[in-house]
Amino acid sequence: MIVTVTLNPSLDRALEIDRLSRGEVLRAAAPVRLDPGGKGINVTRALLANGVPSTAVAPCGGVEGTQLVRLLRAERVDLVAVPIIGRTRSNITLAEPDGTITKLNEPGPTLTPGEFAAVTEKVLDAAGSTRWVVACGSTPPDLPVAMFARLCQRAVDAGLPLAVDTSGPALRVAAEAGATLVKPNREELAEVVGAPLLTLDDVVDAAQQLRAWGAGTVLVSLGADGAALVNASGVFTGDAPVADPRSPVGAGDALLAGFLAAGAEGTTALAEALAWGAAAVRLPGSRMPRPGDLVRDQVRIHSWPATDRLLLPRV
Repeated sequence: MIVTVTLNPSLDRALEIDRLSRGEVLRAAAPVRLDPGGKGINVTRALLANGVPSTAVAPCGGVEGTQLVRLLRAERVDLVAVPIIGRTRSNITLAEPDGTITKLNEPGPTLTPGEFAAVTEKVLDAAGSTRWVVACGSTPPDLPVAMFARLCQRAVDAGLPLAVDTSGPALRVAAEAGATLVKPNREELAEVVGAPLLTLDDVVDAAQQLRAWGAGTVLVSLGADGAALVNASGVFTGDAPVADPRSPVGAGDALLAGFLAAGAEGTTALAEALAWGAAAVRLPGSRMPRPGDLVRDQVRIHSWPATDRLLLPRV
């Protein structure tokens, strides 16, 4: 069993448009997709779609929260919904034919100390002898980073393997708490170490900084450049080219789910992670890949150390 916690879940609406033009009336090229959203929820959805048991814990409030619960129940997701006073946020994704994505994300509701404590207890109650506790996504507005640090520390102190995919100060305190695995993307990693990451060597050096702070393994998602894995055994990199991308939304979540499903260790897990992430990019909206969507023979694992190379420019 893998337990995920999403502190700032969402309803995700995805529209495919011909071209994004400011100030104009835009018409969707296909019916809008409405998916349950939030990084941890996506990890659970991807795991369940591939036969890996997972439970999602998330605060839910308002009409949007009710709709989120209904969508997850329809997908047969094992959800522990923690009632909150605030309203669950809605996000909008605009996808153009060339793969350009524009996202509009609401900040989400503020959690009271009591609501956050309730979420924490539900996570620990659900964990039991779980394989992983996975804390993903942005933290709610105005949540003190010390509270997120306590959630991480309680999981670590309970002897639970902890994976964290977040950003900013929350990412650093997760590493300092001794998270077993952290999974930033390139921008999040650059932000937390305070330096631009222009080459793979830069990425590896930054990942080693997170390990120096206390993280066990660092898995860095690099978009079209693939991913880098840095742990006590060494450094591994790889990619999985996608000829016709549809939506990168949720691809990093699918990548993390694939890595955990494959044992979270070495090149075998990295290759599976890349296959899951690439499959998500080929799907619309924030759909999570199923076994039939995975194309493993296009995954390439690269030797390390290798000649350093520039990464694709960030857009």
